[in-house]
Amino acid sequence: MPVDVQHQAMGYDRTATMFSPEGKLLQVEYGEKAVRLGNSSIGMVCSDGVFILADKRIHDILIAPKSASKIYEIDEHIIASSAGIVSDGRILMEKAQLLAQQHRVTYDSEIEPEVIIRELSNIKQQFTQYGGARPFGVSILLAGINGKKPELFTSDITGNYASYLANAIGENDSVIKDKLKDRYSQKSTIKQGVKLALSIFKELKGKEFEIDKFELVYIDKDKGKLKRIEGEELKDYSK
Repeated sequence: MPVDVQHQAMGYDRTATMFSPEGKLLQVEYGEKAVRLGNSSIGMVCSDGVFILADKRIHDILIAPKSASKIYEIDEHIIASSAGIVSDGRILMEKAQLLAQQHRVTYDSEIEPEVIIRELSNIKQQFTQYGGARPFGVSILLAGINGKKPELFTSDITGNYASYLANAIGENDSVIKDKLKDRYSQKSTIKQGVKLALSIFKELKGKEFEIDKFELVYIDKDKGKLKRIEGEELKDYSK
């Protein structure tokens, strides 16, 4: 009998707080599988700012495209996307927006991107430690400007987070990361970085690639405010 099946039969996957004999939290591992089924996003730190490009993966022609946005505005200088269970991601994004608003009201200044990702990661970690609830089934890609410095962070199911120069979450994330390791350059401008990200998606999707099903949000490090581009407007970045 396979080890996974043995563990299920013995009940090690019935709660997020029960370790298997191998020292694993099986509910957390199941959540990671949900993330890899989610829509893909690529984030990059560039010489002139930072961006996130997301595959909206809309299959229903009756859905209004703008209602299926995958990149959230946390504050005018911070953006984020999630991969996995969409509703779980929405709850965490709303928490992030509230944190950013409270910081502005309390301190009359912009919150640092790392403060946001650390707080979200703390929340995710709690749901792996206490019984009665399942872990959040999402990974988060968060980008922002800290002063004049562009930053990119990723938080996983377990509540760990790290800073990146370029990263991907969601479907085919390991393949995308391998391509980024070979081609990414920190000297790239936002336009060059977006062109690279689109080319990677095009390689992965082949004939199914449709540029109007992607959305881009970037933040210029000098202006410090985000700009959203999607649909046909993205064609200028693929040239």
